[in-house]
Amino acid sequence: MTARPRPVPYDRALEPGLARCRELVEPVPLRAGTIAASRAHFTTLIPTAEEAVGDRPVEFRHVTAAGPAGAPDLELTVLRPRGGTRDAPGIYGIHGGGMVLGNRFFCVPGLVEDVLEFGAVAVAVGYRLAPEHPAPAAAEDCYAGLVWFAEHAAALGVDPARVLVAGASAGGGLSAAVAQMARDRGGPALAGQILDCPMLDDRNDTVSSRQYDGIGIWDRGSNDTAWNAVLGPDRGTGAVSPYAAPSRAADLSGLPPAYISVGAAEVFRDEAVDYATRIWATGGRAELHVWAGGYHGFTGFSPDTEVARAAVAARASWIRRVLGTTGRTA
Repeated sequence: MTARPRPVPYDRALEPGLARCRELVEPVPLRAGTIAASRAHFTTLIPTAEEAVGDRPVEFRHVTAAGPAGAPDLELTVLRPRGGTRDAPGIYGIHGGGMVLGNRFFCVPGLVEDVLEFGAVAVAVGYRLAPEHPAPAAAEDCYAGLVWFAEHAAALGVDPARVLVAGASAGGGLSAAVAQMARDRGGPALAGQILDCPMLDDRNDTVSSRQYDGIGIWDRGSNDTAWNAVLGPDRGTGAVSPYAAPSRAADLSGLPPAYISVGAAEVFRDEAVDYATRIWATGGRAELHVWAGGYHGFTGFSPDTEVARAAVAARASWIRRVLGTTGRTA
């Protein structure tokens, strides 16, 4: 058996957050036999919209929209600055969880911050999870939700020319898939795509995937489990659609500007770097940040560290530049 390559060390300031993350989020490794229990546990960690908003000047409402043809309706949560908006930027949020865990409320806390920071109207979409609903169910649900957002932009006070799709982990991969779908299907138009530590490639065969096999959070084994659930026997074959695994796309031209952020010490590092490189090779626009010593999702559990603050600031800078907004003042 091939020895595991030596992993990149974690930033020492991040190690306490990583330990808390593993203890709280992943007390049992995600494997085929633990998906149901892991999903139930994960759900208990997700705040409600009411809890995420608290007493801050953000209003929200839940709406139902038509799903893909022949599929169930979608559940969406719309968040906006209290008092309404006019010609605001729009952020379409897709939650993480490996496409097997979580719900739309998982990304609501981050969207609340975006509403406050950029005066944006944000929408969080719920999508069907694997293995009960294998690919392309999740991507098709997310695309249908984006179509709803675009069709209702004017009523929501959103400038349709300034809509971003954004997500982390599986949400980052699905954001990449939705950007490809929007390109291939003639819209909706997107101003950009935020791919944070994105889950892009079902093959799971990079150096970084082997470096973090059995260590860290969302290790190679968890990634294998998720992709097996999403793709079943098609996994690793030529039958895999780029809407399921965006790295499978032969052509990355014509995509909206991408912000790609990933930790140097996580499974997804190499596929994220490759995705940015392939966008650049087409003459496309991508901004890539690889954070030294960063574990998967480090900004969430180590927010007060120097590297997490830098990562949050870099993302905000890119959004301001792409959307042409100054953000809130201190």
